[in-house]
Amino acid sequence: MVNEKKNSAATKKDKVLTGIGIALCVILLPILIINCTLIVKSYVNKDEVPTFGGYCPLIVLTESMDPIIKSGDLIICESIDPKEVKVGDIISFFDPEGNGTSIVTHQVIEILEDGTFRTKGTNNNTEDSLPVPLENFVGIYRSRIAGAGNIALFLQSTPGLIICIGLPIILIVGFDFLRRRKYEKAKQQDTDALLAELEALRAQKAQSESAVNEAGSDKNDSNN
Repeated sequence: MVNEKKNSAATKKDKVLTGIGIALCVILLPILIINCTLIVKSYVNKDEVPTFGGYCPLIVLTESMDPIIKSGDLIICESIDPKEVKVGDIISFFDPEGNGTSIVTHQVIEILEDGTFRTKGTNNNTEDSLPVPLENFVGIYRSRIAGAGNIALFLQSTPGLIICIGLPIILIVGFDFLRRRKYEKAKQQDTDALLAELEALRAQKAQSESAVNEAGSDKNDSNN
């Protein structure tokens, strides 16, 4: 009865550990794949914004789009044909006045005849001084994760990269190691139990043979 309870508890524990392992894989593997893809693309195509499945995450550093988008937010933009953009859409683009690498996210207030965009930050008093050429278009704003941009900035640092890439690998490998170790331990316990049972059977057999021999010896003595 006690062994049955122990086995039942061990089975429940195994199920919990297996569930945790599956959850870690489901959560961490996609994060690991996405991060690695974005990092590789950022190094391979330094002049382009890295995307994953047609979407790119961007970190907002100013309050120019407050209250729609705030500084420190992480926004998700979709790469679409710039000709599909309409007045009122919020777009991300390489700043025509910038150094070629800075990206701005503002609202389209007018589409000019040549297809370029007039833009303005909703929190700014004036519109942007230069129109946005089509080749500067990055993507259209789809959603935001409040405050996640600050976390993303940390993850771009060396300690952040270690956590972002190294931690998922360590957790997955560590879980697999513990699972294998537990399996080997359980296997060894089963082997030891089987050997103990065989030893008990041998002892019982030897005891039975000894009893038979003693009985036979006593019989012979009585006949004599």
